[in-house]
Amino acid sequence: MRVGAGSVLPEDTRGGSSPRHESGRWQFVARLGPAVIVSVGYMDPGNWATDLEGGARFGYTLLWVLVASNAVALVLQVLSARLGAAAGLDLAEACRRFYPPWMAVPLWLLAEVAMVACDLAELLGSAIALHMLFRLPIVLGAILTAFDAFVLLALTGRRQRLLEVVVALLVGAVSCCLGAELVLSRPSSAEVVGGLVPRMPSDALYVAIGIVGATVMPHNLFLHSSLERASGTDAGRRSPKSSLAATAVALNAALLVNASILILSGAVFARARYAVTDLDDARNLLAPLLGSSVAPVLFGIGLLLSGQSATITSTLAGQIIMEGFVRVRLSPLLRRLVTRSLALVPALIVLTTRGGRGATTLMITTQVILSLELPFAVAPLVRFTGSANVMGRHANGLGTRAVAFGAAALVTLSNAALILHFLRAIPSAGWRGVLVFAAGLTTIFFAVLAFTPLRDPEARSSPGRAGARPRRAPGGARWPCPLPRTKAE
Repeated sequence: MRVGAGSVLPEDTRGGSSPRHESGRWQFVARLGPAVIVSVGYMDPGNWATDLEGGARFGYTLLWVLVASNAVALVLQVLSARLGAAAGLDLAEACRRFYPPWMAVPLWLLAEVAMVACDLAELLGSAIALHMLFRLPIVLGAILTAFDAFVLLALTGRRQRLLEVVVALLVGAVSCCLGAELVLSRPSSAEVVGGLVPRMPSDALYVAIGIVGATVMPHNLFLHSSLERASGTDAGRRSPKSSLAATAVALNAALLVNASILILSGAVFARARYAVTDLDDARNLLAPLLGSSVAPVLFGIGLLLSGQSATITSTLAGQIIMEGFVRVRLSPLLRRLVTRSLALVPALIVLTTRGGRGATTLMITTQVILSLELPFAVAPLVRFTGSANVMGRHANGLGTRAVAFGAAALVTLSNAALILHFLRAIPSAGWRGVLVFAAGLTTIFFAVLAFTPLRDPEARSSPGRAGARPRRAPGGARWPCPLPRTKAE
């Protein structure tokens, strides 16, 4: 373990662009790689669970939720990319620098809870996929997944371009598997279009919030900003349009994958009136319902590959969060082992007591947790990208601020609606009181995030870095520039 400053990402993520990246075309290509890595989080096993549940229970009704969530994700990921490119900071580091020092620990703990929830879904999804393909006991599969991404992480090492290629290949394989499944299911195009009309069945709110959490994931905001970090000089030459274009391409590809899962589930299971509560049951039902023995194999392969690719990106995000908030750096393998160990305990409890059905329910719950965690990453992101002290001349304009505020408000109000739904559904007055107390504390902390004055980066040094000197940002603002690490660090 190393404690100190410095990026956990490959060296070429922190340097400047080459001269050929000056043109819009090369800027787009340069930014497409990080956007593809980020898009993996939008098609992980948690997405599979929520989309399958939503499609099987409500047909195409929740398709509009998926599209709206992807639009919100696009707005937030572009803001995250702009923070990294223009300010040279990832979101976690910006929180530590511009918020009061006491806020770093609670923000870090909230982010770590989200990381464990994300890793839990990946663990369960990969374990179920191994059971589908090789009939391994699910418990054994869960234990094996503690080591499933070590080989890929070791192979890619600190070479980001190789990592981008590996992740892109995995994403392409998942897309091919689901595309073949969708062709076999032959959905009704008229009914699919009808699913884009906003409506919310009375019992669909929980699954809808799970879809939001699975689509707009907190750790991706930290990851994208870190991948886009650049030196001040190069940041000034980078066009915001290239970031928007690259992010839109990657996230819309992820939207097609998620929509394919929901449409497949609606076309196959809702049409046949099968209540699918287990991913393994879904796999077993595909062959007789679609009339193809290849369908369940493709389903299992796609689920396994999605878990592997998402594991790589979540490991990188976990490193960024830990180093940015508390300046503790772990190797990718150690970070992976720590997070997965925390996720393994609840996974084994659920798998041994309730089996695959309980695993699917738990996966949906993890996505709801991600949605509840999201405002605590969105509020700082919107504030930083709208601040001239942080972003210089690249700070959000009035129109962008309005769009960003609308996206943040939509996510926050959706979570508030779910909490009110829980309050009405809890029969015990005591538990209602506990929920009200917890909701009150989190609301106060969220208000502090949203309204507390940001620290002036020109007036003080970066916390914990004695001798830090301010330097000029492209737009004229200044931020603390860390000195090179000493041997003690």
